[in-house]
Amino acid sequence: MKGWLLMTLGALGVVLGAVWTLQGLNVLRDSVMSDVRIWALIGPVVAFVGLVLVIVGVGVRSRAKRRQQREPTS
Repeated sequence: MKGWLLMTLGALGVVLGAVWTLQGLNVLRDSVMSDVRIWALIGPVVAFVGLVLVIVGVGVRSRAKRRQQREPTS
């Protein structure tokens, strides 16, 4: 379950980071955050952290799957 949570939060971070970056660069207009350059800096950081969470989540899930396959069932 922990792996799914990390991957979900990571995917959310990637999407939010991309949206914030586009708003900061004024690609997505009509928002309070549009053309505010700080969001063009915060967005990629959030997206990178999200990507790391996705990668860690995949690793947790694959380790759990391997552990489950090694354990004999009675």
